[in-house]
Amino acid sequence: PRTDCIAAEQLCLSDSTCNATYRILENCAVAKTRLLPLDHDSRVRCLNAELDLGNSSLLHCKCHRRMKRQEHCLRIFWTVHSSVTDGYFNLETSPYENPASEEHWKTDYDKLAALLSGKDCSQLSGDATNPCLKATHVCNLSKKCVRLRTDYASICTKGAGSEDTCDRRKCHRGLRNFFEKVPEDFTKRILFCPCQDELCGERRRKTIVPDCSFQYNTKPNCLWLLDSCLEDHICKSRLADFQQNCQPADMSPDGCSQHNHAACLQAYMGMIGTPMTPNYVSNSSVEISLWCTCESSGNQKEKCDQILGMFESNKCL
Repeated sequence: PRTDCIAAEQLCLSDSTCNATYRILENCAVAKTRLLPLDHDSRVRCLNAELDLGNSSLLHCKCHRRMKRQEHCLRIFWTVHSSVTDGYFNLETSPYENPASEEHWKTDYDKLAALLSGKDCSQLSGDATNPCLKATHVCNLSKKCVRLRTDYASICTKGAGSEDTCDRRKCHRGLRNFFEKVPEDFTKRILFCPCQDELCGERRRKTIVPDCSFQYNTKPNCLWLLDSCLEDHICKSRLADFQQNCQPADMSPDGCSQHNHAACLQAYMGMIGTPMTPNYVSNSSVEISLWCTCESSGNQKEKCDQILGMFESNKCL
């Protein structure tokens, strides 16, 4: 398996040549995050340093979505790949390990669901027509699922609806916690439950407490949303992962160029709890979007439409 970036960094720092090259790249990355324009010589020096790492395990290291020091790992990845994001939002490489090679959890979802259908409770009678409600009830039977769901729900509903009191950053952190730490058996069913009616659709749309996590009083420009995403290591990484795994392809049966719809759904879940949090647009459809607009984008309208289009008209998703 590929080395994770934290281990690769330690290896590099213990070697004097690699260490010196890495320090150059750190300076390049700092200049980039502060949006300081690099002169020609500096750009060449940065590019050469990246090329010098050619055989180092640093250049091919990856991170895990569920690792403890995820932000530290991602910072290392983008330090080494700082030229990837030059002046455009097409982030070619995902810093994350392919989901297939991450170990999958054995979960007791089916056992809990069976337990639930065995209970003859009057309050569950609506479950047959509302899969979203059923998914929530099953989550309530799992200690971890209910704890982390209650956590984000209470943070995100605190003062929701009024711009001043909802702590969006905390709400986003709570959501990321939920989607990272609860097995996908639970999270996918809660987020992607199939609905036949608007009541169910309303519940599905409100899964992520959109008043706090998704909506602002006025829709910002999508380019602004992108900029705030690229300044954040986690958001930038999730976006790169989303672009890699949700690349649409007309000729593919599932609409995905990677032929892996499940990986795309996982990458979509990764975007929730970042500045570019997507959500369902209404109670009556499965269409999703970002909360932003491309009006008044001037000569960057095409780039803005592309950002929005990744979510709004993406066949793979």
